[in-house]
Amino acid sequence: MRVKIKNSRIEKHHIEDFVGRTYMSFCVLLLITIIVSMVYFVASKGISTFTSGDVSVKDFLFGTKWSPEADTPSFGAFPFITGSFLVTLLAALIASPLSLCAALFMTEIVPGWGKKLLQPVIELLAGIPSVVYGFIGLSVIVPFLRNNLPGQGIGVAAGALVLSVMILPTITSVAADALASLPQNLKESSYALGATRWQTISRVIIPTTFPAIMTGIVLGMARAFGEALAVQMVIGNAPFVPKSLFESASTLTSVITLGMGNTTMGSAHNNALWSMALVLMLMTFVFVFFVRLLERRNKI
Repeated sequence: MRVKIKNSRIEKHHIEDFVGRTYMSFCVLLLITIIVSMVYFVASKGISTFTSGDVSVKDFLFGTKWSPEADTPSFGAFPFITGSFLVTLLAALIASPLSLCAALFMTEIVPGWGKKLLQPVIELLAGIPSVVYGFIGLSVIVPFLRNNLPGQGIGVAAGALVLSVMILPTITSVAADALASLPQNLKESSYALGATRWQTISRVIIPTTFPAIMTGIVLGMARAFGEALAVQMVIGNAPFVPKSLFESASTLTSVITLGMGNTTMGSAHNNALWSMALVLMLMTFVFVFFVRLLERRNKI
């Protein structure tokens, strides 16, 4: 009788294990299918711009004139590519030192009440919708820049400031996790040799966790590069290469969101927008590659 009960339990265990493995395999295959389908769809639509003869790859990537509705249409996306990279890099330059200081404050300076104070604030920033950031930028940042600096306030500087606040929670969270995972004996060894707290932070903690900190910065840049609504509200959406930080510009995401609903599927204008989406997707792959490369170096 005991043997039968034991055998039934073993059989039930194998059935549950088989069902679990089958369900997980199905989910993984479904996820892979969705990702491959999305990549194929965007790539096929994006490449059709060049295969149909509407525009060449060189003219699309390096052309500076964007006039899809003209008698002789031009589809130069270089101003939008430049705008995307410019606001992304500026946002990362602004947000990175602030995020690193916040992470150091939470983990090294006052680990007790500091983390309790900043953690809810960071989580709140991460949960605010993009349209709220854009509205605040339009209501606060743009008038401030207009009244104190050259230009009309709307432009690259406004977009970079809005994006820097948006990506700050991402960089801070990754940096704080990296600093918290640092072995305690490294810091204790530095203090035992007579180093001060700042010397330990600058010469031991930051160099050791630098790959992880860079991972957070790259993830933040990926978030900034793909942001559309908040930037669209404050950057001006001008199809020109900006000559200064206070001039209006545009980004790939802004052009796609503004133009996709006003084009016909299969038209040259629609295909050019899909080509921009393909550029965005390829840049996402580049960011992921750099993150994986940095994770390999992040061996504490």
